[in-house]
Amino acid sequence: MNSHMITLASRPVGLPTADNFQLQSQELAPLQPGQVLIKNLWMSVDPYMRGRMIDRKSYIAPFQLGEPLEGGAIGEVIESQHPDFSVGSHVSSMLGWRSHFISNGDELTRLPDTPLPLQSFLGIMGMPGMTAWVGLNRIASLKAGDTVFVSAASGAVGSAACQIAKLAGCTVIGSTGSAEKVAQLKQLGVDEVINYKQVASLSDAIATAAPQGIDVYFENVGGDHLEAVLNHMNDHGRIAVCGMIAQYNDTEAQPGPANLANLIIKKLKMEGFIVFDHWDHYGEFAAQMGQWLAEGKIQAQETVYHGLDQAANAFIGLFEGKNNGKMLVKLAD
Repeated sequence: MNSHMITLASRPVGLPTADNFQLQSQELAPLQPGQVLIKNLWMSVDPYMRGRMIDRKSYIAPFQLGEPLEGGAIGEVIESQHPDFSVGSHVSSMLGWRSHFISNGDELTRLPDTPLPLQSFLGIMGMPGMTAWVGLNRIASLKAGDTVFVSAASGAVGSAACQIAKLAGCTVIGSTGSAEKVAQLKQLGVDEVINYKQVASLSDAIATAAPQGIDVYFENVGGDHLEAVLNHMNDHGRIAVCGMIAQYNDTEAQPGPANLANLIIKKLKMEGFIVFDHWDHYGEFAAQMGQWLAEGKIQAQETVYHGLDQAANAFIGLFEGKNNGKMLVKLAD
């Protein structure tokens, strides 16, 4: 059987382009005892993957030129010589960006028997939802009555963070980049939404949206957003730094916020985090998120591209604001 896969053809400079990716095929060897053949049904594209396209030391190894890319995926076992994985069962892995692969089971996680859509384990029930939950609860020590500001609020992590904060009894303010996304966030219950592309001063817009100041900032963007929010943090505020997507495609270093002294003046806590360091709490998160979804208290928003050949376009679309909620690629039925 042939597996089709997307490889990194060249390292992007600035915003990735289609030329940085190449669709290839590879003949898979016959299955051996203790192995399973997986057909990927869904794959995820996420902003952190941009960092792996740079040849540098980080918390995760960079992608190698000419090698298949990696990322979250949901697959189905279509052939098995492994006692723990039956044909027809569904698994998650980090071996996305390919149609099929062979595994000895070590990198596979069996999905629970649940009425939830399979792709939810790449989104609201997976890394993005868990990231929002960890950032708010374990990093920012969220409590009822907080005023919470979420940047990139219409993305997979941001929209989850907004809804979790509302369920905790907080006032929630979000920023996004289009009128359509503003309306969608309002529909999710976000109290105030700023279209940062339409305001003359982001700092002034935040002052209007949050005259009471901000207690918790869920940081997804960096750059101008971080500087603007620092002006309006309350004393002893908490900043959970999840990502800085505004800087991922920069070709030269950008100056940092000019007002970092607010960290001292306002006695702020600012902490970056990687969700995988907190994965031992996944069971607690999944139980709570599963209940919220079952009760209709949280909506899982998705943007879906179709076909492995559209994976690169889906990934690039993350940086062009083309996703509402989780960006996914459906590979097969």
